[in-house]
Amino acid sequence: MTLTADRPADRPADRPAAGAATAGRPAKVRRRGRSSPLASVLAHGTLIAASLVALFPVLYIAYISLGPDDNDYLHPAKIFDKMTFANYGKVMGDTGFFTWFGNSAIVAGGTTLVGVLIAASTGYAVSRMRFPGYRQLMWTLLVTQMFPIAVLIVPMYYILSNLGLLDSYSGLIMVYSATTVPYCAWLLKGYFDTIPMEIDEAGRVDGLSPIGTFWRLILPLARPGLAVAAFYSFLTAWGEVAYASTFMLSSDKYTLAVGLSSFVSEHDHQWQLMAATSVLIAIPAAVVFYLVQRHLVTGLTAGAAKS
Repeated sequence: MTLTADRPADRPADRPAAGAATAGRPAKVRRRGRSSPLASVLAHGTLIAASLVALFPVLYIAYISLGPDDNDYLHPAKIFDKMTFANYGKVMGDTGFFTWFGNSAIVAGGTTLVGVLIAASTGYAVSRMRFPGYRQLMWTLLVTQMFPIAVLIVPMYYILSNLGLLDSYSGLIMVYSATTVPYCAWLLKGYFDTIPMEIDEAGRVDGLSPIGTFWRLILPLARPGLAVAAFYSFLTAWGEVAYASTFMLSSDKYTLAVGLSSFVSEHDHQWQLMAATSVLIAIPAAVVFYLVQRHLVTGLTAGAAKS
């Protein structure tokens, strides 16, 4: 009798690894792309440390804002025993905070609306069309981002003065839109490139004009990219100081950033009020971030890969 005859026909062949596994505990096999426990701990530790570094300035400003005296920022440990929200009440009751807030809301909202509309139409045009001067236009949009604010203030002041737009909301919105449109146009071009051309062709077949196709078919599909452009435009206008302090001459036209700087001068400093105002200013920006955050990752990574 041979060995072949003694073994059942459907019995699997003898395997050394299988025999070892049944004798003891099965060996764990790490899947491809899965990190080891030590690497996972190091990665999480690094992320926690980075988060603490990012949050520390914000938490410190919020802590300083609870100190009632002007010089509490010099002795932060003493604030803990006398924390109060009086600074917030003083900022909102005794200063022009709500006037500044309204001015900032008008300017930031106008910049977001005008800037995103111009950037979206520009990005769609350079994504779908090829026309004389196409490459020069793209380079121009890129080069305009290379000039610092200090270089642009004088020519922009001269232009606004000639147009009669100094100390006006529309003038500041125009300046901020000119600042945000080049970057947003590049951003949205990358996103429009990921939308198939067949959608445009289907819209034309259904009788839509190019503008109708852009407005009714493409823009709804580009919501993540539009959210990123809107967030960038809003933040640019919300926290900017140099242009606002130069072009807005009347105190009743001050924005929040300009009003914030009024708490500290050459002969006076009210750091606790400045800290409280900074916290209040950050709240609307955080709300806008919360509203668009689910679109940010998709919008920022658009164009990284094309189908």
